[in-house]
Amino acid sequence: MSLKEFGENDVIVNTMVTNPRCQFFVYDGNIFYNNQPAQSGAFASNVKNTPSGFVSLYEINIDRHADRNPLIYPFVTKQSSGTNWRTVSTTTYSTEFAYGDVMTSSYPMSASITRELMVNAGRRFSGVDADTGETFLAAPAYRHFYALKNTLDFYGTKSQHYRVSSSYGDKNNQTINLISIPSIFYGQNIKPGSISLKWYVTGTLAGELQDTKRNGELIEVTGSNTGAVAGVVLYSEGFVLLTGSWALNGESIPLVAGSGSSGVSPSWIYWGAGAQDSVTRATTAVGYVSASFDFSFQGVNDIQVVTMFAHARKGEANYSNNPTYLTYGEGQLQETASYIYEENSNRTIYNTVSSSYRDYNAPFKRQVYISRVAVYDENKNLIGIATLANPILKKEDQDISFKIKLDI
Repeated sequence: MSLKEFGENDVIVNTMVTNPRCQFFVYDGNIFYNNQPAQSGAFASNVKNTPSGFVSLYEINIDRHADRNPLIYPFVTKQSSGTNWRTVSTTTYSTEFAYGDVMTSSYPMSASITRELMVNAGRRFSGVDADTGETFLAAPAYRHFYALKNTLDFYGTKSQHYRVSSSYGDKNNQTINLISIPSIFYGQNIKPGSISLKWYVTGTLAGELQDTKRNGELIEVTGSNTGAVAGVVLYSEGFVLLTGSWALNGESIPLVAGSGSSGVSPSWIYWGAGAQDSVTRATTAVGYVSASFDFSFQGVNDIQVVTMFAHARKGEANYSNNPTYLTYGEGQLQETASYIYEENSNRTIYNTVSSSYRDYNAPFKRQVYISRVAVYDENKNLIGIATLANPILKKEDQDISFKIKLDI
């Protein structure tokens, strides 16, 4: 095997921009992702061991059953190195664990969209000082909204609908429907202009929102208030905030957990009811199942692509380490003893040149079959192997180039 160095123009690095499409459908407290049905395995009823509509982050414990073949789990042993879980504080690590104790976590880890209904989003819990009797404001009722306040005002230059307080209202006093989208579904950011939110009542489309202006405003394109802005989307952060409270039709549907059979008019602040928000048929009423929701968008993901050209020039790559390269049955050793090891210098190369005639051997020509191309780093460490689907015949008088692509 001979090593060859890539030439100046043999390695090309470029960026491929992809737009992965995601679709979520919410119905009866279940989430469905990209129309994928539940898949059963040989040992587990759900082959990925994750709920419907979720993706497995590491795809660990595929088709494993907790009783038949115990699930894989991560663990850390307390040692002098101090290796620890991020969720365990330094004080807890020092006082509650002895050296040799094993701290475990669990797999699989999964992700999906989440809905949070925030009534009077800016309100805070209050308390009474035991000494003075004065009332004071404590922690906010909805921490996620407070965490997004500065971001919303930052994007106010794109649209006044982003601002916490503007001529369109004060979000602190509004009911906000917050949809959280994990970044694993969209990559770097959500592609502007690709978002669509649909509301169905008994299978009929009652309303649809799109970001037609591509500035983050979610505008109703189908429904009772066409052209109105029902919310905004944070493309880079992966959040959708819906504030539209107008009725889409005259129906009454139980969409609030704990409300029993009491119904509300379908509106955008109730969109996505059942997406990990404790809203189910059991917490509302049977009529809840008349509502279903569709959410689709495209992401933006930059993939670095390395293209490498490996050349086998004329007169090069004309030897093989495969034992079948040499004529079968010839001895490998010429002589061996306590102080000598000599290979047989008279071994011949097997003639692989085919002939069109029976019982006739074509004249010998040096040729090999190339089945793999290995890639090494500057220190001659093997970093990758490209295997061909079928070996390629390389003749002595041929030039062959192999194009290898690697997505990073």
